[in-house]
Amino acid sequence: MTISLSDAGKRFNREWIFRHFTYDFEPDQSYAITGPNGSGKSTLLQVLSGSLMVNQGRIQYLQRGLLTTVKTGEGPAASITYQPHILPAEQVYRHVSICAPYLEVVEEMTLTEFLDFHRVFKPCLPGVTVQDIIAQTGLEKAANKQIRYYSSGMKQRVKLAQCIFSDTDIVLLDEPCTNLDTDGIALYHRLISDFCQKRLVIVSSNDKVEYEFCKKKLSILDWK
Repeated sequence: MTISLSDAGKRFNREWIFRHFTYDFEPDQSYAITGPNGSGKSTLLQVLSGSLMVNQGRIQYLQRGLLTTVKTGEGPAASITYQPHILPAEQVYRHVSICAPYLEVVEEMTLTEFLDFHRVFKPCLPGVTVQDIIAQTGLEKAANKQIRYYSSGMKQRVKLAQCIFSDTDIVLLDEPCTNLDTDGIALYHRLISDFCQKRLVIVSSNDKVEYEFCKKKLSILDWK
C-alpha cells in the first residue's frame, strides 16, 4: 500500500498545520515524522490514517498488485492503460492500524476479552492468536485482570499490541514509547523488527529512541 499526497494541506480555522505536502509513502518502508511539540505531527498522522480530511490537495491510497483498467478514446484509436488501484475512502480503515496517546483501550475488559473483541473488527496477523499476543507482550500474569488496573506502561503495551498485531498494510505510531520503561522500549523494537518488516511504518516523534530504525526521516517544518 502506498499513501500518496499531492499538494495536501490541513488547517484549523485560519492556521495551516501543514501545506503543499507532496510525497509518496511507499510500502515496505519506515518513515519518521519529526518536529517540535505542537508542530502538527499528530495531526499529519491522523490525516494519513484517514480519520481527518485534508483542506486542500488530495491523499490517495494505492494498492500494490492491483491495477485498474483505464480506456481512452473510441474505436481503432482507443488505448488501454493500467493504473494502480485507488482504495475508496470508506475502506481505508481496514488497512490501517494506529497507536497513539489520545486513543484509549476498553479498560472495563480484561486483556483477553479486549483482544478477542478487537479482532472481530480487525483480524490478527496470519497465524497469530490472542494467546500469542499476550505472550509476546509479556502480560501473561495480567491476562485476566481488567485493564483499568494496569500500570500506564502495561496499557501502552496493550496499545502497541492492538496496533502491531492487526493484519494491516500500514502501521502508524504516534510517540509509541510513551510510559514505557527500558524493557518496554526493548519490546517495542523487537515487535517492529519481528512483525513490521513487510509493512509501511510511519512514526511520529521527536525522540530518536522511537524512530531510530526508520530508513527515511521527514520534518513537518518543511511543509509549514
